[in-house]
Amino acid sequence: MFVARARFVFGGRTREEKDNAETQSSQRNAEEGGSGGSRGVADAVDFAGWASPRKRRWSAALHKGGGGLLEGAGGITLRIMKTKKLLDKVRRLAAPFCVTNGKMFRLKDFDPAETRGVKSKSHAEKLQEESSACASEMQERLYAQDRWALLLIFQGMDAAGKDGAVKHVMSGVNPQGCDVFSFKTPTSEELDHDFLWRCHKVVPERGKIGIFNRSYYEEVLVVRVHPTVLEGQKLPEKLITKHIWDERYEDINAFERYLTRNGVMIRKFFLHISKEEQRQRFLARLDDSKKNWKFSMDDIKERGFWKDYKEVYEEMVQRTATKHAPWYVVPADNKWFARLIVAAGIVEALSDLDLKFPDVDRKKKKELEGIREALEGEKK
Repeated sequence: MFVARARFVFGGRTREEKDNAETQSSQRNAEEGGSGGSRGVADAVDFAGWASPRKRRWSAALHKGGGGLLEGAGGITLRIMKTKKLLDKVRRLAAPFCVTNGKMFRLKDFDPAETRGVKSKSHAEKLQEESSACASEMQERLYAQDRWALLLIFQGMDAAGKDGAVKHVMSGVNPQGCDVFSFKTPTSEELDHDFLWRCHKVVPERGKIGIFNRSYYEEVLVVRVHPTVLEGQKLPEKLITKHIWDERYEDINAFERYLTRNGVMIRKFFLHISKEEQRQRFLARLDDSKKNWKFSMDDIKERGFWKDYKEVYEEMVQRTATKHAPWYVVPADNKWFARLIVAAGIVEALSDLDLKFPDVDRKKKKELEGIREALEGEKK
């Protein structure tokens, strides 16, 4: 397959009414809270992961004059408490859908229309926005620390919402720290290499987030549903045996274990959509001229193999769900819920890395002091 590479350029939208309400709420809290020195305020904002670009105006309001919410020790504590509360909430949301041992996994036990733990669509969107903002702040630490990398893998049937989940959940992430790769039909160059090659060469470097929109898992999904594809992969005939799928699962597990041992955290998301919801989305694409380009007759043909795909997706999770590279089986019939679970899984993963900005040593501090003196000594 050829690899399509993209940088994130998506930006969040400012929600004026929401910001105004938050500002008023913050001011009321400030009147009730204590006052004190402002030392450590910036650190509190960074730690919380709430000062995303979409909330700059809200953040500025919090820092105005005496008595601002973040201007005292009480404000710092409150911010930390809010962050902890958010992390606890996303962990609870994501836990039922996270599979770390696939032996007992059955796809029929997961309802594609599930929305457990969420009151409404607006509630889910609010939590997703907060989670995405938190992930954005954590990504800055990931980039600065330069020790870990995060690989996010998205799999699912056509119209399951993979593109939309990536766009909405990662909208606030710094483009410099994130790369997206989409894997399409193999090129002749890719067919001249092993099936992991094209993915391995674009695994994220330390400090970055890499997103695979489809991945090497296609080799145990579409290739298994359509065995004729295997014939075009230029493998020696004696290697194509009844054990080839077992061998590919062994290779995938070994590859993910290798990446994990080298500082690449892996989180995998299977967007689980029902056949009826896929039909409705296909019809919507036909009705919307701006989405016609997404549709082809191959999509309809693949629906004829729905049962086969359910079986191979189930086995995929059963054979490759591990503690170090778990699968999130994401109910995808409701896009707003799917995006929330994806955001929750990402925040949970980043929070487990204990990310921090690097400490500055004495030599560097002295250099910075010299720079400050030079700048302050310039004539105005």
